[in-house]
Amino acid sequence: MRGDRIFGLVMIFAALGYILSAAGIETSFLSDPIGPRVFPYIIGGVVLVSAIAMLLQPDPDAEWPGTVMLAKLALTLAVLILYAMSVRPLGFILPTIVAAGVLSFQISPRPVPAVMTGVGLGVGLFFVFKYALGLGLIALPRALFG
Repeated sequence: MRGDRIFGLVMIFAALGYILSAAGIETSFLSDPIGPRVFPYIIGGVVLVSAIAMLLQPDPDAEWPGTVMLAKLALTLAVLILYAMSVRPLGFILPTIVAAGVLSFQISPRPVPAVMTGVGLGVGLFFVFKYALGLGLIALPRALFG
């Protein structure tokens, strides 16, 4: 119970800091009507509400995962960090395929569905983000195009 309350308190401060930093995002006169601050405000608000819930209703006693699960969590963290670092130089599709495939394999260790999930998410999310949401993503490494 004490661990949940400590984590909840830390997350309250983190959420408030995140919301405060989002308030400093400057908007240009060409921005959309919603503005760039809304999404960070939503994320910060959800984290804040969740942290308050952890303070008010902590779990009785949490069992820590075993070493195998901790190793899987460490691998997941490493994959996500490498993914964040590789999107800019390698484009969106290739790192997303690899990251989604590895994470899918961790959830269900079947190679063919994991590869299909990676490819589907990599290509599908690119089209959603690029054309439906209008984000300026680069599909593949710039070096391939000269």
